[in-house]
Amino acid sequence: MPTDLDDPKTLVSTEWLAARLNDPELRVIDASWFLEPGRDAQAEYRAAHIPRARFFDLDEVSDPRSDLPHMAPPPEMFISRMRAIGIADGQQIVVYDNSPVRSAARAWWTFRLMGKQDVAVLDGGLGKWLAEGRPVESGEQVFRDRHLNVQPCPDLVRDVTKVAAASKLGTHEIIDARSAERFRGEAPEPRAGLRSGRIPGSKNLPFGRLFEKDGTMKAPAVLRAEFEAAGIDLARPAITTCGSGVTAAVLFLALERIGHQDHSLYDGSWAEWGSFPDLKIATGDA
Repeated sequence: MPTDLDDPKTLVSTEWLAARLNDPELRVIDASWFLEPGRDAQAEYRAAHIPRARFFDLDEVSDPRSDLPHMAPPPEMFISRMRAIGIADGQQIVVYDNSPVRSAARAWWTFRLMGKQDVAVLDGGLGKWLAEGRPVESGEQVFRDRHLNVQPCPDLVRDVTKVAAASKLGTHEIIDARSAERFRGEAPEPRAGLRSGRIPGSKNLPFGRLFEKDGTMKAPAVLRAEFEAAGIDLARPAITTCGSGVTAAVLFLALERIGHQDHSLYDGSWAEWGSFPDLKIATGDA
């Protein structure tokens, strides 16, 4: 049965989705994305996906003018790509992934950035769906182009200038989703050419701490406790960050789940900050 924690604007259970899978106004999206080499998200989608799911390519649905990875797309590009896979106004969207970096949250955040509210992440993703013996299909489909409007919400994203000001002035809680070793500057970055360390004044909450062993997101009260245990003052505005803006969206989703009122995402994240030698970094324990 669907749970009391199901929320079609943030997170829904596999039970919730299974009960609505034949709804003509439901759209399911596979937004799997992999940082590690050797895995092809689109090939895995073609091999097995939730029935009638569309594929959302984080790298392709991104700003072509930027050299940084999968930056948020311009609204006109987003509209074009989503219309081509049959996404339209008035639909309920559920995004899932089969990725260790929980990339569905990044696609969900992109929809939110474009003003779409009826969008949820599938709790536990494809892994939980498969573990429960639920149906999948293979191949690709052709979708009918549909009409879509967007109303971008620029307050949900921050650029490097605004993050640098927040770091210097201490106006926001800057929350880093990377591992503790990367946050402290003890581990090399997976992308070549980046310095190791963190944004000065930031705090660390590795995104994996937000999930249970079965891959589902922790309950809101437990999420709140994780933020507080990381030294984060939830009464203050927050900016989430990570390596390239993917797991920062996991923190953003968690903040939504606990009812935090003022949070945004640093789109460039460490891929940008770590590449500029004139931006200050911190290392060691916070």
